[in-house]
Amino acid sequence: MTEKADLQTVLDRAAAGGRITPEEALVLYRDAPLHALGAAADAVRRRRYAGTEHIATYIIERNINYTNVCVTACKFCAFYSAPKDTAKGWTRDLDDILRRCAETVELGGTQIMFQGGHHPDYGVEYYEKHFAAIKKEFPQLVIHSLGASEVEHMARISGVSVDEAITRIHEAGLDSFAGAGAELLPARPRKAIAPLKESGERWLEIMEIAHGLGVESTSTMLMGTGETNAERIEHLRMIRDVQDRTGGFRAFIPYTYQPENNHLKGRTQATLFEYLRMIAIARLFMDNIAHIQGSWLTTGKEVGQLSLHYGADDLGSIMLEENVVSSAGAKHRSNRMEIIDLIRKAGRVPAQRATTYEHLVVHDDPANDPVDDRVVSHISSTAIEGGTAHPELKLLASN
Repeated sequence: MTEKADLQTVLDRAAAGGRITPEEALVLYRDAPLHALGAAADAVRRRRYAGTEHIATYIIERNINYTNVCVTACKFCAFYSAPKDTAKGWTRDLDDILRRCAETVELGGTQIMFQGGHHPDYGVEYYEKHFAAIKKEFPQLVIHSLGASEVEHMARISGVSVDEAITRIHEAGLDSFAGAGAELLPARPRKAIAPLKESGERWLEIMEIAHGLGVESTSTMLMGTGETNAERIEHLRMIRDVQDRTGGFRAFIPYTYQPENNHLKGRTQATLFEYLRMIAIARLFMDNIAHIQGSWLTTGKEVGQLSLHYGADDLGSIMLEENVVSSAGAKHRSNRMEIIDLIRKAGRVPAQRATTYEHLVVHDDPANDPVDDRVVSHISSTAIEGGTAHPELKLLASN
């Protein structure tokens, strides 16, 4: 399919809601005019959300990093510390974690992302203890955390099956899995950047097990580490196939590789145009996944805003704390009023959402917007010394 007329035929079919093949998706991703691709994706979004197509959502959450000690040593990661590096490695104690949860609730956050390294000593028991403690103290917080890689690791450490590990941490308080650890699912790029992680097929198998046990998840994609366009589309295909069987992926979230302070020498980030094309092709190709999220954290707020015209219906989170992606160079930060303004200037009505995408607050009248807004994202460029040196969020919000 190389002729312009053929390309337009496929684009029109996709815009009308027809399923496209991976081969067709690759041609559209590579060759379709950017604005035509975005218009087709936006048509799909508007039809899917008919009646609420004027709304774009965001969530308030906190990423709580429990440790940076990790055995997987992914080459793109600037956050981890090798287990033997006691000078760099740290682990938060439970009291510190609960304090951060309390701050999240105080500032109107509804979700925590409990994320960290694959610590050689942390099995299922560690996560059971921490999730149970969080849910006991803060039952209103949704624990949307971890991913298939952490499950594989904790099950191996504890000597239990993946099914048992998922069941136990779910019963302890885990509500849903994040898309953590997906990176790139096809074998060649995955081995190049994360050679010690499970295969992409195994990552998806664990997610499929979780969906079967009633634990839904999101899905992600790391762009710009040297993968080909065909491998990017294959990543989408692998996720879509699982979604056909389970329906357990709530959203797809592509984000761009950050090139600082890691071991991927000579790699460059995906361009902003490549990113917008991916948002659009994901909306057209992933007809069985409800939500496409724009990542302003890695691309910048303006590109995040543009993503709302390329098929995205959500701008993700105002992160009260984030240390992993920012360690590799992501420096963007924002507050609730700025995100609300970005959404409005994109011609949409902002709405704060829950983890499961229900609208909690619809900001349909600017006169009712919050005026004393302390909800500010803290994007750190270095790991926290000893896990305890974060400034107070109230002080950060006043800067």
